[in-house]
Parts: sequence; C-alpha cells; structure tokens
Amino acid sequence: MRGSEDGRRAGARRVAGAGDPGDAALDPARAVLDEVRRRAADGGAGTGPDAVAAVVRDRGGVLGREDLALLARAVRAEVEGAGPLQHLLEEPGVTDVLVNGPGPVWVDRGRGLERSDVDLGGRAQVRALAVRLAAAGGQRLDDAAPVADARLPDGTRLHAVLPPVAPDGPLLSLRVLRPTAFPLRRLVATGAVAAGIEPVLRGLVARRANVLVTGATGTGKTTLLAALLALVPPTERVVVIEEVGELAPDHPHVVRLATRRPNVEGAGEVDLPALVRHALRMRPDRIVLGEARGAEVREVLTALNTGHEGGWATLHANAPHDVPGRLAALGALAGMSPEAVAVQAAGAVHAVVHLRRDAGVRRVAEIGVLVAGDASVDVAEPGRATAARGVADGAWGAPGVRVVTAARVGADGAVTRGTGWSRLAALCGPPTGVGADRWTA
Repeated sequence: MRGSEDGRRAGARRVAGAGDPGDAALDPARAVLDEVRRRAADGGAGTGPDAVAAVVRDRGGVLGREDLALLARAVRAEVEGAGPLQHLLEEPGVTDVLVNGPGPVWVDRGRGLERSDVDLGGRAQVRALAVRLAAAGGQRLDDAAPVADARLPDGTRLHAVLPPVAPDGPLLSLRVLRPTAFPLRRLVATGAVAAGIEPVLRGLVARRANVLVTGATGTGKTTLLAALLALVPPTERVVVIEEVGELAPDHPHVVRLATRRPNVEGAGEVDLPALVRHALRMRPDRIVLGEARGAEVREVLTALNTGHEGGWATLHANAPHDVPGRLAALGALAGMSPEAVAVQAAGAVHAVVHLRRDAGVRRVAEIGVLVAGDASVDVAEPGRATAARGVADGAWGAPGVRVVTAARVGADGAVTRGTGWSRLAALCGPPTGVGADRWTA
C-alpha cells in the first residue's frame, strides 16, 4: 500500500497545481477528501472514482488513470474504510490489526503478532479514527461512552477504548472476517482438520448431533463451524443467532439474527436470549448460536432438550474439561443452579469438538462426549487414570456431568481413540473413507 500512499500524494500535488494560492498551503488530498465527503453526505454523489474525478475537475486539476485510481482508493478508505489501516485489513492472511494508542500498529498474519510500519499520528488522530469507525458500525464512542464494540460495513469486527479507560491512548482491535467460507475439504488440505477426523465431523452433521465447538480465541471455531454448516442438507432451514454477525456458511437456506444494543435513551435492545426464543418460532430445522457467552445458554439448552436436534454453538474454553464448568458459570448468569445446568447439558449436548492453535496452526485437537456423572467425581489430568476415584482415563469431571475424550489428534494428524469412542461412534458411525486407516485404538 506504500505505492498507493505515494500515488495519493503525487496525484494530490497535481490537483494543487491548479488551485488558488491558499490551497497550496493545505493538504490538497485532504481538500479532495473533504469535498467528496460533503457531496456524499448531501446525497449528490458516491465515493468511487467518478466522484473523485468530478472533484478533481472542479478544482481544475488533471490526473492520469493510475493516479486517479490510487487517489480514489485512498479517499474511499478514508470515507468508508479504516483509513491508513485499510490496506492491512485487505491483505490476504491478516486476521487481526491492533492499535495501541499513538504507538505501533500490530498485525497478525497467522504467525503471531508483527509490528507494521503504519504511523497513525498522535492521540488526536487515533481518537478521530476510532470515533469514525465506531460511528460507521452504528455505535457511539465518546467521553460518556468510552468503550464500543461494533461491526464495520465490510464485516470487520471492531473493539475500541478511549481514555481514561485506556490511559495510554485510544486502543483499537480489529478482527478481519473473510466473506468466503472455506469448505471442509480445504480445512483438511491445510491440516486444520485431520483426514481421519473428517468422516467423524461429517457424521455428526448428518446424524443431527448437538455439538459445541470449543477453543481459545483465534483457534478457528467460527471457520470450522461455517464449513460444517455447509454440509447441512439444502432442504433444512438453519437459523443462526449471533451478537455480531460472523458466520457466513455456504448454504442456500440460512436465516441470520443479530442482537441490537439499546439506543442513547436505553430503549430498543434485543439480546441473545430473546433472539433464541424468537428463533424457536421461525420453524428452524437447526438452531446455531454463534457464541455462547451469557444467560442465553438457558434458552439454548432448553431448545436442544425439546426436540430441536442438530444444533451447534461455539464456546470459549481452554480445554474440553473446562466445558462443564463454563456451562455452569453461564447458567448461573441465568439463575440456574449447577445441578440444573448439568441435567440440561447431559441431555442437550452430545459432543465437544475442541480446537487448539499450535505454532500458528489452527487445528481440531480433540473430540469428546458429554456424559452424566457423579457430582463427587474429581477432574482427572489428561492421560492419567484415577480408577480409585471412579474416573476413567480421559474423563473430565464437574458436578453432575463429564466430558470424556473420544478421540485425540496428534500434530501429525494421527488419531487415537479414547474411552468415549464407543459413544461417539454411536453418534456419527465408525470412521470410514480417507484417513480411517490413521485411527489407533
């Protein structure tokens, strides 16, 4: 994008050459930008190359085709995009862009965070960018509301924090959402899904199991879930419920619902629990919760216990054994006791697909099954039998429910069966096809 920036400046200099003497003292590109923005606000023009060319002509400037395209792209990034950060968001492979006040801008290209050479200026410039991006996402960001979480028009997820909550300067966290959903076969080709696990995942979808996709932040939960939803038969209606729209499965009948925050008067809010209840009235064949993170877990568990099969949801968890505890904590937000959550979860959730990120590689690392368990069962460490306490190898305990490991996936793609394999096989059928020979007992 350096060439684009240089082109913008070069084109701007040519625009300035024909203006009045006062214009030469100003940033000519800024003058073009301000005029394009004013005309767009008045409803008289857009922000594309034609609109930029019209402003340049009106100012008496002349630009070649290449310079005009570069200037138009820069103007569009300023008006509709993320300004000087836009080229980073458009770069293939970028997942996150982070701004730490007037300091460096960091980028994650899948290899961990790297420092970029983008300079956003001082605190005032960073604050202005944060406020504009929040407004583009329909959110307020100012001294009275110093924190905002929004989705930009291109799908990018924004989290912004202003001082004094961020004492060192405005903070921006941008998560890039790719509009193209990867098919499951591509995830297998890239190593995100082991060949031996692919038939299991397909079986869970085909047999209409209720499944949680778990993992830490940035492990690829949404990417995997979108790939699996693409396997749902086209005759089925899939209702996707999210706080911020991210899931875009390649399926012909997807209905998407997204939460709405209250306005400045505190009215108009539509939260996740309400959306789950509304989804039940929309004749869903499958209910999908983009992320279980609050009291909506009560409605989801209730729905999955009352005949709504084939449901999926993502859940932040460091390991499969954390899932019962995470569900209990979320259920408490809805006023449910741990015992009630355990009873509901044991009947509602059949399997857990867990992802990890190892050395920059996101992959399915384990599949477990939920089983009802004794409330006195302790948590076992991976690979250690605690038969004296009544816990089998690979079983993870929590009050009233356990996650039992059914399959572990090594970094080399080899799959090892766990003590919960027989239950998993009953859910999805035994492994067949490509990769089945990589299973070991």
